[in-house]
Amino acid sequence: MTLLFLKLLLAHLVADFVIQPLKWIQDKEQKAFASTGLIFHAGIHAVLYAIAFSFNPEYWLGLVILVVTHYLIDGFKCMAGRYADNYSRPESMVNRRTFFVIDQLLHLAVIAFVVSLYTTSISEWVIPQEKILALLIAVLLLTRVSSIIIKVLISRWAPLNVYDGDHSLANAGSFIGMLERLFIFVFILTDNWHGIGFLLAAKSVFRFGDLKEAHDRKLTEYILIGTLISFGLAIAVSLGYIYWIQ
Repeated sequence: MTLLFLKLLLAHLVADFVIQPLKWIQDKEQKAFASTGLIFHAGIHAVLYAIAFSFNPEYWLGLVILVVTHYLIDGFKCMAGRYADNYSRPESMVNRRTFFVIDQLLHLAVIAFVVSLYTTSISEWVIPQEKILALLIAVLLLTRVSSIIIKVLISRWAPLNVYDGDHSLANAGSFIGMLERLFIFVFILTDNWHGIGFLLAAKSVFRFGDLKEAHDRKLTEYILIGTLISFGLAIAVSLGYIYWIQ
């Protein structure tokens, strides 16, 4: 893992999952290539990638490749999503999940390709600066990125009453998920795996009352799937972080 790859990956995650208002996403989905939201989004990527390249003019080709391909990939993804809504309405959410995964994989592939243009070896030693970037990426993956991935993956099974906002705090579920994944991250880094068991048990106790009163098997299964995906992502990211820093 090279320092350049970590910088570009961090820039991509921030631009795609943090600095992207909902109105930009909606505008992209409606207008695709004609969207001003898509242009602004590509512009944000251009700025962050330029920062990752330290504004070095020697990387101009890599910057152009990253920005142009991001614009094209997002534009075609939005066009495909509109097509799915118009002609495959019963399965449109499934298609949108597929498009989301393909979209992210393509972006990562382009980043890897650009890094390969400027890197002679992919087996470099991790230096302190890379450890800091790896930590930032891990925290971002455990919080905002994981929340979006989980929402995309389990949206097809969401019971109607799960969106009842009158009996829960706004966005409380997302924040709880972020905190539990960060706790798991700390438990694994400190080699306290038993802490994950206590965390899962505590969450089960608090959820038991709500599920018992709801008498809704679908809601129970929905929460269980979400919890297991959340814990699985947290463990995978934590182990991946440990692997790279070592």
